[in-house]
Amino acid sequence: MAEATGLITVAPRSVPARFASRVWRMRRLPLIPMFILAVFVFTGITANWIAPHNPERGDIRARNLPPAWLEGGSTKYLLGTDHLGRDSLSRVIFGARISLIVVAITLGVGGVFGVLLGLVAGYYGGWVDELVMRVVDIKLAIPTILVALVLVFALGQSFIIIIAILAIAIWPRFARNIRGEVLQLKTMDYVALAKVAGASTPRILFVHIFPGVVNTLIILATLEVGIVILLEATLSFLGAGVPPPTPAWGSMVADGRDRLAVAWWISTMPGLAIMFVVVAMNLFGDWLRDVLDPRLRQLE
Repeated sequence: MAEATGLITVAPRSVPARFASRVWRMRRLPLIPMFILAVFVFTGITANWIAPHNPERGDIRARNLPPAWLEGGSTKYLLGTDHLGRDSLSRVIFGARISLIVVAITLGVGGVFGVLLGLVAGYYGGWVDELVMRVVDIKLAIPTILVALVLVFALGQSFIIIIAILAIAIWPRFARNIRGEVLQLKTMDYVALAKVAGASTPRILFVHIFPGVVNTLIILATLEVGIVILLEATLSFLGAGVPPPTPAWGSMVADGRDRLAVAWWISTMPGLAIMFVVVAMNLFGDWLRDVLDPRLRQLE
């Protein structure tokens, strides 16, 4: 039956029409990147249950086996084995867990520190802003890889050192972007009214200003995920990352670089994992920016 809405009678749409409308609204969703990221998070969380083999234990009799679809491969090792007979699929799965842990802790530490400094620098201005921004400039001028190599060789290779290096590498980006947003927001009328009402500085920063930078923070965090994964993989590739025998994508690529002619899959499989996750994260971040930025929505 038709539904009466005021003076206009509107006939309900059929089920196929409603389904087609929902599909049309989903056309701009980054479905493939979202699927890749969902697989990445799922494998990282459930690595203990879905990995077919122990990633650190190898069988020397099964060393350098090709993937299952190539001649000489075995369905027991779907992505082949490395030079020590360790299952490549299991190591890629556990490498996803390492990358997921590194990303979560690094963004938690470096992101929080950078956001706090950005809020303080943008709100107070003056010598505080000048000091923080000069420290940011100095940090951005120093090559991260060089600092990482020096710290690792001086302090030793450990998971905590890697987290500290990556957190130091990303906090300036958070500080600079949040500071720019705060410089604009602190001139808004609602902030002036909060000052007149006698609100304390922490309340103005975290109750009135911080909600205005949340969208920027979310977009920045999603874009930094790919950078953190690449940095961690680069350090592991250079031997300054996650210490062995813990499976990390960068160290797995390094393990096979001398065997590309005879066992290309050792480096290729983790390399593809890095590429797919980083590209998917960047595409998802671009889409999220378009969705959360009201200025971009007005252009559509």
